[in-house]
Amino acid sequence: MRLALYTGLILAGGFTGLTPALAADPTGDWRVADAVANIRVAQCNGSMWGAVSWEKQPGGRDEYNPDPSKKTRPTLGMATLIDMKKKPGVDQWEGQVYNAKDGQLYSATITPVGTDQLEIKGCVMGFLCGGETWTRVAPPIPLSTANAMAKGAPKPTGAAPKAQGTTGGGTTGASATAPAPAAAPKTATTAKPGQKNAADSIGDICLLPEIAGFAH
Repeated sequence: MRLALYTGLILAGGFTGLTPALAADPTGDWRVADAVANIRVAQCNGSMWGAVSWEKQPGGRDEYNPDPSKKTRPTLGMATLIDMKKKPGVDQWEGQVYNAKDGQLYSATITPVGTDQLEIKGCVMGFLCGGETWTRVAPPIPLSTANAMAKGAPKPTGAAPKAQGTTGGGTTGASATAPAPAAAPKTATTAKPGQKNAADSIGDICLLPEIAGFAH
């Protein structure tokens, strides 16, 4: 029996174990084994999380989710590795993985192998365990204030003060002490919280509402 996860995880068959490198970092962007997606992994509020950061075929929807309200949500930006905690004394994190192929959650572990591979293993109901290896495509992600405080900071943090309209030369009371800065060029994108730029529509995954609002 083989259950192929959207993330590329295969929950069946054997997988030859590899010894993880010491002090390895699982954060960064990883290309799944069948190359259909990249998963961005970051430390958010003390746990490792992963979300889809790139799709080979854009426009995917979470159509198999048992929650009718989520069936039309985009798979881009969707959390796949969920609230993964570090195991004591070993470079391995365990938690859950979301399978968009059937809309179900499964227990899983992630283990860095050297600096450029991430071993993913999952189990169905505690057995039928298997996995595969993802390949690094972007460097590790440093822990930031947004990462550490993700649960309490789902709102965008870069809200620059709005330049009050200066038509007519009148100054409004509160802003009279400092001249309005020259209008900063706006990045004309429909950015989500945490977005970096137009080419990266995901940005800091810790600021995605699904992750930022997770109840620990």
